[in-house]
Amino acid sequence: MWLGMTFLGLSVQVWIIIFITLGMFYMLVRTRVPAEVIFLGAVTILLVTNVVSENNVLDAFGSEAILVNGAFYIVIAGLMTSGVLYWIGKHLLGTPSTYRRAVVKLMVPVSVLSAMLGCENAVGLFTEMVKMWARKLGISPAKLLIPLSYAATFGGMCTLLGQSSNLIIAGLYVDLTGTPMNLFAPVIPGLACTLVGIAFMTVLRRFLPDRESPEVSFENISDYTVELLVPTDNDAVAQTVHEAGLKEVRGGSLIEIVRFDKEVISPVSDDEYIFGGDRLIYSGQINEILELKQSHGLVAADHHVYNISEIDNNRKLRTAYVNFGSDLIGTCMSKSSFERRNDMVLVAVARQGKRVDQQPREVVLAAGDTLLLECPPKKDSEIENNFKRSLTFFDSQFIPQLGPHTIISAAILIIMFILSSFKVMSLLTCTMVAAGASLIFRCCRMTKIVKYIDWNFLLVLGSLVVFSTAITNTGVVTRIADVILNLCNNNPYIIITVMCVIASLASEFTSNVAMGAVFFPIVYQQALLLGCNPMPFVIAIMTAVSISYCTPIGSSTIMMIYGPGGFKFTDFWRIGIWMHLLMLIVDLVTIFLFFPLY
Repeated sequence: MWLGMTFLGLSVQVWIIIFITLGMFYMLVRTRVPAEVIFLGAVTILLVTNVVSENNVLDAFGSEAILVNGAFYIVIAGLMTSGVLYWIGKHLLGTPSTYRRAVVKLMVPVSVLSAMLGCENAVGLFTEMVKMWARKLGISPAKLLIPLSYAATFGGMCTLLGQSSNLIIAGLYVDLTGTPMNLFAPVIPGLACTLVGIAFMTVLRRFLPDRESPEVSFENISDYTVELLVPTDNDAVAQTVHEAGLKEVRGGSLIEIVRFDKEVISPVSDDEYIFGGDRLIYSGQINEILELKQSHGLVAADHHVYNISEIDNNRKLRTAYVNFGSDLIGTCMSKSSFERRNDMVLVAVARQGKRVDQQPREVVLAAGDTLLLECPPKKDSEIENNFKRSLTFFDSQFIPQLGPHTIISAAILIIMFILSSFKVMSLLTCTMVAAGASLIFRCCRMTKIVKYIDWNFLLVLGSLVVFSTAITNTGVVTRIADVILNLCNNNPYIIITVMCVIASLASEFTSNVAMGAVFFPIVYQQALLLGCNPMPFVIAIMTAVSISYCTPIGSSTIMMIYGPGGFKFTDFWRIGIWMHLLMLIVDLVTIFLFFPLY
């Protein structure tokens, strides 16, 4: 009965929604708590307080958005493992003669692929290729990585599959109306933004930062590690590395011991004993580490342990980037159990394209830092899966074998788009059939699918559908819609403009998927109260929440290039502000021109 009580004119249910919303936004922006934990926590509170029912939650996690995303992950797995995406990426880029041609040659196919496969998949496919391509063309990778990110966002606006926020809004629309949206429902404003955005990027080279790729700092490994030999008559023999003072030393730390019989000990614990003939591998500031030759009676080794044959046969050097939201942010390896737990050793750290000039294990890590890690001799995919949340590895050696499955997988994707576009089947049915066909024709194996399915993101999607249902059922949507209608004098043009401006600004600082779930029910209710056609309101907000170009917080595509490009957080503001304003104008103009309000 307490749920029916009111306070300051609002019911207890409404106040619960308000506090949960404010709490979620605060935690998303100011904490490193994983998004799925935040949203699942919100759903739990809604359930306990009876704001939503168990049936609401079950319906949400079985909604169209969840099922389409889950099935499409399987289709993507088939495209990746069969080599379709590898073949496309390898053959699309050539050797353009000017920067403008390079931008067009990159952005056009990326936009198309993003519309078909999703913006994150397009960026993930092209990031390493673009970095190598930039080096070949003599261009800073940063000047091509930002166009890559923006092109993926532009293309993602064009279809329901291009952005996850589009699928969320489309799913909520089906729940309210019972009518599925066309796969290409947002194509008009999306295509307009794509064409104008590409043209804009070709003339704004001076607004792009000139950053070195962080891996340039790691090209010569011997610059950051040094190998010293322990003579047989050295006083440190039979002592532990801690007792001998050889573990944490001035300017660096001991990351590996290579015994005389080629046994490799890494990471090195404090109680590891030293034997004559041991090779001690240190990382850090080489000049200071070399002073150990005098202070501890060590001698120079006759060769460096990091040569190609030894890396390939034993432990590997891998480059990884610290993700936003990673639990490594704000920590240093010397005070963490990360290396010991994962059998890895940090060799060097680069930040914003330059190596951090201090002992690597004492560096307090930040989002986007590039780490050079010495990894165990496991498969690349196994290592990457273990650290999907904390780190992103961008030096995978996976090269798929092209063959009949490549053609079959590409055909499945094309047929899926044709059937959905001409409404032969619904989008849900098409993606489910395509996923099944990928498995039946063995374009991907069941064991490989887990790598490509983002279970955490599916939990977020389901939680957002529950939250959207809650704010609709409690009357919060109607109250907000009424307030905005009164402020805008019931003018639909002003209302759409105001809602798009607010939604796009909010999307710069938090997930566009979350913003889509929050703003859709509001604009849909506004359209009904005004007696307008809801579609212009829905499409306008669908594209507006994807307009995020200024920060890596709100844009998943910028987040993916942030580490590889060695960017500063402020690098995106200079061009992002202008791109945000331009895309917002293009979005509104196309909505008002091509979508009748009545």
